[in-house]
Amino acid sequence: MAKTYDYDLFVIGAGSGGVRASRVAAAHGARVAIAEEYRVGGTCVIRGCVPKKLLVFGAHFAEDLMDARRFGWKIGTCKFDWPTLRDNVLAEVERLEGIYQDILDRHEVETFAQRATVTGANEVTLADGTKVSAATILIATGAHPAIPDVPGAGHGITSNEVFHLESMPKRVMIAGGGYIANEFAGIFHQFSCHVTIVNRGDIILRHYDEQVRDRLLQISLTKGIEFKFNAPFETIEKGKGGKLTVKLAGQDPIGTDLLLWAVGRDPNTAGLGLDKVGVELGKNKAVLVDEDNQSSVPSIYAIGDVTDRVQLTPVAIREGQAFADTLFGGKPTRVDYANIPHAVFSHPPIASVGLTEGEAREKLGGYKTFTSDFRPMKNVLAGRNERSLYKLIVEEGTDRVVGLHMIGPDAPEILQAAAIAVKAGLTKAQFDDTIALHPTMAEELVLMR
Repeated sequence: MAKTYDYDLFVIGAGSGGVRASRVAAAHGARVAIAEEYRVGGTCVIRGCVPKKLLVFGAHFAEDLMDARRFGWKIGTCKFDWPTLRDNVLAEVERLEGIYQDILDRHEVETFAQRATVTGANEVTLADGTKVSAATILIATGAHPAIPDVPGAGHGITSNEVFHLESMPKRVMIAGGGYIANEFAGIFHQFSCHVTIVNRGDIILRHYDEQVRDRLLQISLTKGIEFKFNAPFETIEKGKGGKLTVKLAGQDPIGTDLLLWAVGRDPNTAGLGLDKVGVELGKNKAVLVDEDNQSSVPSIYAIGDVTDRVQLTPVAIREGQAFADTLFGGKPTRVDYANIPHAVFSHPPIASVGLTEGEAREKLGGYKTFTSDFRPMKNVLAGRNERSLYKLIVEEGTDRVVGLHMIGPDAPEILQAAAIAVKAGLTKAQFDDTIALHPTMAEELVLMR
């Protein structure tokens, strides 16, 4: 007789990937349960991209209100109130959490609001001691902000705590050069904080096109954001009133009111029991999986940031969908990781898809670049000198557009549609054949010669 289990699928982690996998598997007829020790919705919804984007919207009003005067609006003295924005953002997060829980409930996915660990190839143990069995176990526990091993590092905070600050600091130091560091730098700067970005390397946004990331650096410096490169942390000390003194290698001590660690994210596998049941872990203790998200233990799978492949919410969702369709829907599906769009919601934002110029130089026999360096209409009338930059990378011989990189207002909104063209392998000639939509910033994509 075939062995029976309590569930066909048990998911650990109710973030975007875990919720998608659960509800799709349930829709295919599987008996599904999910465990979440914190809040349904995961990093993106609760303490990541969604609340951060709401802060980005709030921060943009600083410049928008200033620019409005040039457009005829009589605006008096404006004052920013952090608690109002903070509380409204947290209320929206709570609303979204309810929607995610409702999705699980409507698909009859049983939810356990407690920690779960893997205690066998087909067994999960809940924090209250309850043991349940499942034919398949899916690990979707995501990742957490990394904190370096530096004396006094605990005096800093991570992106998890930013959304709960009691008050807005006057001085903010941000450790890191990636997208999280640059996004929060723009947010805090617009909220009238003095911002210093400290990077142990010599460049920001390492995986983005050089011209675009250099443009962001130039604009950020012009705005007054300070950068310190090749500056490893040595110590952090806390003084009277909670003020911090930071010692960087080869530099005088620096005072700050807030230190934000944004130096990367590590997979959440500690204490899950995976190593005890034979699940192979790799770099940063990430779960190693094959193209079908299967680990070294046949009954255990993993998706999303816990696998440390591509740490993006839409990728986790795609992996969850592919997992459920493959195992429970009779539709074998694998995620295509080529030409994934990326965005940095900095001030101004960056958007990118495909090969950078550096990657094209290494991978292609020949390539051409086309750029448009322009001042948006709104900036012209507002008296703002900030310029946008759009860049196309085109493969010689095929004329295919293999990379598209942008920095400027609404760049991520524009790129989402343009990424379809890059994914489809459209040529530069096809871009050129498209009539421009005037007057828009997006028309620059079809006017480069």
